[in-house]
Amino acid sequence: MPINSPNIDAIEGVTTLTFDIFGTVLDLAGSLTPPLQKLLAECGVGETVHAEDVWAQWRHRQRIEQYQDNLLMLGHSGYLAVKRRALLYTLRTLKINFSQDQIDKFMESYQVLTPFKDALDGLNRLGTKYNLVMLSNGEQPYLEHLAQNRININFHEILSAETAGNFKPHPIVYRFAARKLGLEPQQIMMVAAHSFDILGARHSGYRGAYVNRYDLPYDESEYKPDFITRDFNELCDVLHV
Repeated sequence: MPINSPNIDAIEGVTTLTFDIFGTVLDLAGSLTPPLQKLLAECGVGETVHAEDVWAQWRHRQRIEQYQDNLLMLGHSGYLAVKRRALLYTLRTLKINFSQDQIDKFMESYQVLTPFKDALDGLNRLGTKYNLVMLSNGEQPYLEHLAQNRININFHEILSAETAGNFKPHPIVYRFAARKLGLEPQQIMMVAAHSFDILGARHSGYRGAYVNRYDLPYDESEYKPDFITRDFNELCDVLHV
């Protein structure tokens, strides 16, 4: 059952669902920790440093890198570039020696990310009722590659935050998407497994569905999600799809 009481009235008139991709549809931890453990082994620390621990620190640093770009008005410096910078920072923090060639090889793992099964099942169900739109921090060609070769879902639109010139959750990203789609913000519902994405979307007038697959608390904010579910299957049930 949904974690919170469904707010069906709030989404009357919603025609379009925008989706976060990285961590919501695509399983980042499951896809990246095996090659990360291999990288650590190549760096000579595979027996003492675990990929899951490095991932937790690296993921946190990625957020900081993106927020710094937004706060310092540096624009969108590139999703994959941010991930690389954050990884270098994390490895250096842990005093792990590496070569740039090793990092280059590891970053190829981002081309073969695997989706969550519930996300694929849910997207297929949701597509029978709503227009499905990818709204992601990734670069446009990269998102198109993932949609075609890794997710295999026919999205109504694929929209990159890079086009808006900032990373989510900057409000300009959500406003750009609404203009591009020719919709009022309240006709759109953001679906994400990260509370910051729902917060940014709700602040911009969207409805919001927080797919809390990581069992994390929501931010202490007035911009609450309309739904909180554990996965995409639950979301489909709540939306009667």
